[in-house]
Amino acid sequence: MANGRSFQAIVDEEYTFDSLNGELDIIPTGKGKFHIIKNNQSYNAELIAADYNNKSFEIKVGGTAYRIKLNDDYDLLVKRLGLQVAAQQQVKNIMAPMPGLVLEVSVEPGQEVKEGSPLLILEAMKMENVIKSPADCVIKSVNVSKGEAVEKNYLLIEME
Repeated sequence: MANGRSFQAIVDEEYTFDSLNGELDIIPTGKGKFHIIKNNQSYNAELIAADYNNKSFEIKVGGTAYRIKLNDDYDLLVKRLGLQVAAQQQVKNIMAPMPGLVLEVSVEPGQEVKEGSPLLILEAMKMENVIKSPADCVIKSVNVSKGEAVEKNYLLIEME
């Protein structure tokens, strides 16, 4: 439970945990680092990458990397009602989810990209965040370049 909300966690697209309420004790120990206690066992974890828009994360626990996708109550309700397609929004702009430094730009204007394709890498708080395409589209314009610092909500890429 985070901020009063419960989440379903899907790990490496293979394991699904419907509820972790009360099962995990998570304590931040530094930027992107956490100490986790589960069933009286202690683990150190590190956040490697985060895509907050899609609620997906990559963490390393005990030297092993895991991809985690979170679904909140709203996501689960939409899925249960079969409204996934109707719920998808047509995204025209990719905005910076947080202040950071552009490490890499992987697309150029006129390029066709598929949903989930990496568009750019934004470093924030010493973590690399891969910004991916939310849908199949064509890149209209790229408004940043490698090495550029951006503020939160800065227009990174326009899509059509």
